[in-house]
Amino acid sequence: MTKIMTDSIQTKEDLSGKFAPVNGLQLYYEMYGSGQPLIMLHGGVGASEMFGTNLSAFSATRQVIAVHLQGHGRTADIDRPFSYELMADDISAMLKYLKISQADILGYSLGGGVALQTAIRHPEVVRKLVVISTPAKRAGWYPEVLEGFDQMGPEAARYMDQSPLNQLYPDVKWAKLFTKLGEMMREDYDWTKEVAAIRMPMLMAFADADAVRMEHILEFFGLLGGGQRDAGMDGSLRPAARLAILPGLTHYDIGMSLSLAAVIMPFLDAPMPKDGSAGIAKI
Repeated sequence: MTKIMTDSIQTKEDLSGKFAPVNGLQLYYEMYGSGQPLIMLHGGVGASEMFGTNLSAFSATRQVIAVHLQGHGRTADIDRPFSYELMADDISAMLKYLKISQADILGYSLGGGVALQTAIRHPEVVRKLVVISTPAKRAGWYPEVLEGFDQMGPEAARYMDQSPLNQLYPDVKWAKLFTKLGEMMREDYDWTKEVAAIRMPMLMAFADADAVRMEHILEFFGLLGGGQRDAGMDGSLRPAARLAILPGLTHYDIGMSLSLAAVIMPFLDAPMPKDGSAGIAKI
């Protein structure tokens, strides 16, 4: 289960957001800055506060759109299960609603899975992809993390009354959120075949003490051509994908660390590949 970090939680008065009517949801989003659009997708249970001051770091040079996923934050739940695929469809529909033809997509943990599925299901709307602390298959999590998913249910919500998140998002039905999130996280998945076909520029970022197994991180990178050979003196054999392992961090604080923005911004700012590679290859 994603641990909630509360050090940099914004108050309700600090926020100015809007709602996009998509797929039966009133999908809440906050917009900051201007420039190339960057969609930021949070982890489980919390919402955009999980990125802390990274929101302002990214919005200094681009238009940040921080989305609250189904049943999280200020996006009310509806009568449908949680799934990476359905949430990815929401992101694509939101971009269409906002008349944004293509955006960079950044996702952390739960949001990283949604970002991956957005790239897989709707590659035409994704310019560059950033996936943070997210595996390409369920077995990529450490066994003890999977045990936590197996136990996730309404009883876990009893602690939320004392959480700052309860004051920030008083309308969230915590027992229902934990129940549906647990059901989702117990479902097996393996997206390795689809991930190997991704062709848009992609950066994977993990903590050096992450909830994702290091062996799987290397497997994930290998799916996209990484970790297989020396890139050569001129870097001409470098894979299109990028891998960052951030020191001194865990799965639970990487989203708020400003070292994350320091790694991601150069990737987002770099020119698009001249070979026109983008989207997802046919498989």
